[in-house]
Amino acid sequence: MAQCTDPRLRRSVIYELYVRSHTPQGTFRAVVPDLDRIAALGVDIIWLMPIHPIGVKNKKGSLGCPYANRDYRTVNPEYGTLEDFLFLVEEIHRRGMKCIIDVVYNHTSPDATLVTEHPEYFYTRADGTRGNKVGDWTDVVDLDYENRALWQYQIETLCYWAQFVDGFRCDVASTVPVEFWREARRAVEAVRPGAVWLGESVHLAHIQAFRSLGHYAATDTELFTAFDILYPYDLWPLYEGVTEGRLPLSRWFDAVDYQEVSFDSHYNKLRCLENHDTARAAARFPQEKQLLAWTALCYFMKGTTLLYAGQEVCAAHTPSLFEKEPIDWQGGRDISPYLARLAAIKKALPTDALFRITADDACGIVTAHYTAPDACAVGVFPLAGQGGTAAVPLPDGPYTDALSGQSVTVAGGLLPVGDCPLILLP
Repeated sequence: MAQCTDPRLRRSVIYELYVRSHTPQGTFRAVVPDLDRIAALGVDIIWLMPIHPIGVKNKKGSLGCPYANRDYRTVNPEYGTLEDFLFLVEEIHRRGMKCIIDVVYNHTSPDATLVTEHPEYFYTRADGTRGNKVGDWTDVVDLDYENRALWQYQIETLCYWAQFVDGFRCDVASTVPVEFWREARRAVEAVRPGAVWLGESVHLAHIQAFRSLGHYAATDTELFTAFDILYPYDLWPLYEGVTEGRLPLSRWFDAVDYQEVSFDSHYNKLRCLENHDTARAAARFPQEKQLLAWTALCYFMKGTTLLYAGQEVCAAHTPSLFEKEPIDWQGGRDISPYLARLAAIKKALPTDALFRITADDACGIVTAHYTAPDACAVGVFPLAGQGGTAAVPLPDGPYTDALSGQSVTVAGGLLPVGDCPLILLP
């Protein structure tokens, strides 16, 4: 684990925001009037997807992908000026939230500033041409971290932005050397003590494919030496499998349970039902009872919770990365009060307790609990939208459900469960 990781991050909620799609205007300043609403969700950290200029050469769609970065040290004029960006960050801070920005250090656009100024910083194929190691990423060219001068440039850039923001979400972190991230973290710490580092660790199949071709790719265990929080992509195919009915529910939850003893005891996995690269949770769980149960479980699980903007109104359409598709804030049911309640419960959970989770394939009920000498919390989640009973590690007697405020009773070690999740904080 990174030496200075704050365990309280496990109680945090991150809100992912794409400036282009968040408002009809698609600008930094247009986000500001929405910050009070976001803060009321119980959000601790706002993650701004890439703020930098987007490449034009080989661009995807009519506007290009924000992950095809053209200049690391300026902001996208589509969103506004540097002063507009700094005003947004100041307003985020004024509301008691932190701000992290996306940094895309595996690659740039083919027409990036660095291509012209430092062509030696780039990966070249056997024929000497620039390119990338992932074939369908046709709008980017990879950087070459064998060149130590590139390290200095990138670290200087991180330190520049760290003057203003509270940390970084690092795109495709697994294919950039872990030692680079460790060195970068040490340098940024001198500028922004306690900066938050969220790493996009990749699917296991991605690591296998890279290594089979002789390319570098780090595992989550390696990345945890540099990052505070890592993506859940190591188990994402299992999540997709169980939610699409291709795998038994226990297949994913047994693997989640195994994480508790396979990583360092201070590990922190990002817990999410969706992000900008995946299907929306409301599309994955069209039945409301299921959506609410899965959402409650996401907040209860050990690790930082991620909300992708629009999730609070059950948006079913994922905005295109390559076009301007403003979120329809009136298009679905607003579950903001529910999310705010879950965020408050999350902040009451133990940070260092042992976390265990099991799934009953027969009835679709998942039971999870935190256990420590001085703390306990139990959650029961009817993910199939139907009731039953769940064995819970609590003494018999009455308890109050932290979600509904209603009384429930454990008898013979069993808790009756309806079609709504229960969270007990004895």
